[in-house]
Amino acid sequence: MTAAGASERLAKLPPLREVIARHELGARKSLGQHFLLDLNLTRRIVRAAGDLRGIEVIEIGPGPGGLTRALLASEARRVIAVEQDPRCVEALQALASAFPDRLQIVAGDALALDVRVLSKAPRAIIANLPYNIATPLLIGWLANAPDFTSLTLMFQTEVAERLYAKPRSKAYGRLSILAQWRCRVLRQFDIPARAFTPPPKVSSTVVRLEPYAAPLAPAEAADLTAVTAAAFGQRRKMLRASLKQLVPDPLPLLASAGIVPTARAEELSVEDFCRLARAWRTAQQGDADAN
Repeated sequence: MTAAGASERLAKLPPLREVIARHELGARKSLGQHFLLDLNLTRRIVRAAGDLRGIEVIEIGPGPGGLTRALLASEARRVIAVEQDPRCVEALQALASAFPDRLQIVAGDALALDVRVLSKAPRAIIANLPYNIATPLLIGWLANAPDFTSLTLMFQTEVAERLYAKPRSKAYGRLSILAQWRCRVLRQFDIPARAFTPPPKVSSTVVRLEPYAAPLAPAEAADLTAVTAAAFGQRRKMLRASLKQLVPDPLPLLASAGIVPTARAEELSVEDFCRLARAWRTAQQGDADAN
């Protein structure tokens, strides 16, 4: 479909505020709902995702369909919108009827779905994520990051800052390591709370994640998760103390990874943590052989 054809179909649809009123879509706190109705901002999010020609786009939590409309106006091959709220599923039916060939509504909980099975490659995720499930959703997608061309996602700003934080900064932590291990993380732009209905108590930030074909450095995901959890669990302590949650005596482990025992978690790079994860894997295998 041409851009002009999509725009013509969209122009015939009722305004988003009318859709909200008609279907009584009062935002539910339990679902982390904050609707973005400004079409200039939704179009900007889509532009931040880059070239969508031939891409199947997965959207999580479309609500009344503000971002969905902008996606349908793009050159995306198809849009798959996953929505848990039955009220919003019903409200989206008019949009689905207008674009039967390009929009699929999936009623369900995104946390319980493998979104890859809903679409064909190449695929991307573009979403204004519900705040209350944004982090677990992202961690799940990172496990299969190369299956996506990109992930353009909106988070509350505090969470977004953790994704692209650098070592020795306050925001640097486990989420920084896990995201930057699998993806190039690019901050796009901020969106103020007043742009949403209802306005949240925090600002939001759009982030684009571009998955690497292979992780930044060799490591097993479970091992990296374990060592970062221990290291940042007591981030103010030196690693020779914080890693005692992982092993009784961390000194041989740190020596094997080439990391000084007096270092703190926030000082280590992604590559450092990967070396530590590999060293822990080797130590575990040695213990197993000894037994």
